[in-house]
Formats: sequence, structure tokens, C-alpha cells
Amino acid sequence: MLDAALTVLVEDGVAGLTHRKVAARADVPLGSVTYHFASLTELRTQAFARYVEQRTAAYEALFTEVTSREHLIDVLVDLVQGGPSRQRSAVLGFELHLAALRDPALRALTQEWTRSSRAVLARFTGPRTAARLDALLEGLIMHALLSTDREPREETRSAIVQTLGSAAASKT
Repeated sequence: MLDAALTVLVEDGVAGLTHRKVAARADVPLGSVTYHFASLTELRTQAFARYVEQRTAAYEALFTEVTSREHLIDVLVDLVQGGPSRQRSAVLGFELHLAALRDPALRALTQEWTRSSRAVLARFTGPRTAARLDALLEGLIMHALLSTDREPREETRSAIVQTLGSAAASKT
């Protein structure tokens, strides 16, 4: 049911999340959804918690075999320029961030995600550069989602290289 809720969140956003839509997407009776999730707030929070858990594991896995600065840059460019599966994840991430503006429980999830993603990046860059790089990546991903024209890979690469400076050279 949580995976179905995430799909509804991608398709209809937080405002479009209903027990009925989740039940239809999960192909279960409406009563099953309302039994497990008495409120939409509970459903939304648990679905986003699942997303953060899955995304954290996937993000960490992206970097497990990075052994050089160039490989790190390639992974980061791919992260920004990713295809349809990356778009789904990015939409969920931004839905979570927007909903977190008004919901402290969701804000805790965004902070958890930020801490874990920055910790991964800090292994290669140190904490200060990781924070700047994390902010850059989120901005680049948002622009990629909203743009009708795809930014050239080389421009994405250039922005990442400039943010990294020489920080990644001694960490990889």
C-alpha cells in the first residue's frame, strides 16, 4: 500500500492523495487502506518515510564503487541528468520537501535525508563542500524537472566541477 501511495504522490501530488486512490492503485479494498492508515497524514508520513529509506539506500549504492574524482563527477552528472526512474524519485523528493514546509513530521524526514546524503558526499569532499554540492544538486535536479530544454551534460559537469573545486581531489 505504501508503494501505491508513492505512485499516487508522483501522479497527483500531496493534494491528490486519498485513501480511495491508494486502494485502487494497490488493488485492495478501501477498508484495507483505512484500517492500516486511519488518517491521510499517517498514510502520507509513512509513504514518505518509505521513500526516504529506499532513496537513502539507492543513493549510497550509487557511490559504492567510486574510486576517483572523475568517476565521482560522472555519478553526479548522471544523478542530475537521469532518466524516467530518476524523475520519479525527484518528483517524490520535491513533493516531500514542499509538504514538509507545513508538517514537522515530514520536516524531520527531509532533515534525515539531507544528513544521510551529505554524509555520503562528505566521504569524497569533506562536510562543507558536501553541503554546497548537495544544495547545487537539488537545484540542478529541480531545474531539470521543470525545464523544457535539457541542459547539456557538459554544463552540468562544469557546475559540479566548479563546486567541487579541489576538495574531491584529496578525498578520492
